[in-house]
Amino acid sequence: MSLLKRLEKEKSRRVETEAVAGPSAPKPSHHPGREASHPKAPRPSREVQVPKVELDLFSEWKIKLHQKLVQRMFEDGEDEDLETAIRRVLDAANAPLPRHERDRMVAELRAEAEGFGPIDVLLRDDSISEVMVNGPSQVYVERNGRLELSAVKFLNDAHVLRVIEKIVAPLGRRIDESSPMVDARLPDGSRVNAIIPPLAVTGPCITIRKFAKDPYQVHDLILFQTLTEPIAEFLEACVTARLNVVVSGGTGSGKSTTLNVLSSFIPETERVVTIEDAAELQLRQEHVVTLETRPANIEGKGAVTMRDLVKNSLRMRPDRIVVGEVRGGEALDMLQAMNTGHDGSLTTAHANTPRDCLRRLEVMVLMAGMDLPLRAIREQVASAVDLIVQQARLRDGSRKIVAVSEVLGMEGENVVLQDIFEFRETGRDEQGRIVGEHRPTGIVPTFLERLQDQGFQVDYSWFQPGASGWR
Repeated sequence: MSLLKRLEKEKSRRVETEAVAGPSAPKPSHHPGREASHPKAPRPSREVQVPKVELDLFSEWKIKLHQKLVQRMFEDGEDEDLETAIRRVLDAANAPLPRHERDRMVAELRAEAEGFGPIDVLLRDDSISEVMVNGPSQVYVERNGRLELSAVKFLNDAHVLRVIEKIVAPLGRRIDESSPMVDARLPDGSRVNAIIPPLAVTGPCITIRKFAKDPYQVHDLILFQTLTEPIAEFLEACVTARLNVVVSGGTGSGKSTTLNVLSSFIPETERVVTIEDAAELQLRQEHVVTLETRPANIEGKGAVTMRDLVKNSLRMRPDRIVVGEVRGGEALDMLQAMNTGHDGSLTTAHANTPRDCLRRLEVMVLMAGMDLPLRAIREQVASAVDLIVQQARLRDGSRKIVAVSEVLGMEGENVVLQDIFEFRETGRDEQGRIVGEHRPTGIVPTFLERLQDQGFQVDYSWFQPGASGWR
């Protein structure tokens, strides 16, 4: 698409006025005092009046140049690349900016037109794993597992809203006062959550969970000390042999990354159906069908839930079903699928321990609205789930697999678990990082025969604490 057409599209959506808090941008008017209102100034015949907000010199010129850039391209009809157009407008305006500020101006105007505004530079920084916009004046990032306040700022609430709209509009989703929350994704697969007033009192908020351009492989997790080579070999055998695995952990513990790595062990010859709220899994197999939920339309109709997709996936002849995360009643359908011939399914769940994960699954099955006795639910869970991989984010920001537990079955009224591997902390180093070790508990899982039946040469040193692989 030519630059002129891009700018025509931008103008039709009134992006240029939203970027400077124009009158078309939605305002959280029910929260007085956070942002002063400004009366409309008379519009000149060819240029939009700049709102009189308290801005520094650079921000004022950024607004003016943005308007002049749009005006130039519409009125002159020149089809030139964006950076050339920006520099010509900058030169013609004779802005009183030093050279380094001019280069910064070009970069920011380009980000407004082609990227996601002020946070574009953060999204391009590979050292940043998460971007958190807490209103226009506060943008945090996560770098190396630690939160830090960035120097990035938006002009105002409307500027943040413009970026949110730019993210969700191509996906056919909407966000407004009647639907003030949305889950979405960026073109690179990064996960986005946005929430706006009246729910977000301090202003529109954006949370972006970034993913590496090249998905992490198992050797990356070994390098990060998330797990060890024997654990990785064991998990590869379990996935290939079609065991049902649940990756459990808290928010930000790395569940999705581990799920992505586990899914890479699925053979190329199998048909995989993935089900997610916002598609973010990056499977490398060729035969993958990706399904994504859909929210209700403005009339409250047309929603497609995780449960709908899980049910539909059973009619798609899947060899494997990979559910990004079970949160509700779809857990029942997932367990039924695991129990009716769809072995080798993978999913994640929010829980702090393997035992908590079982309780969460029980609660989610109850959310399906089925009047089932608790024992029947536990029997369903015990027969469906073979392995729980517990992930945790430690106090120093590092992410570890802290337990790999086998689900043995029922004993009386309870589901029985046994840990096969565990991570134990031994202290901290001089930099304050947690020191510890992964090690086997010495227990040999009961499904080893199943692995051997699938052709695996089981290495019993995986389960021996004194073996060479654990030294």
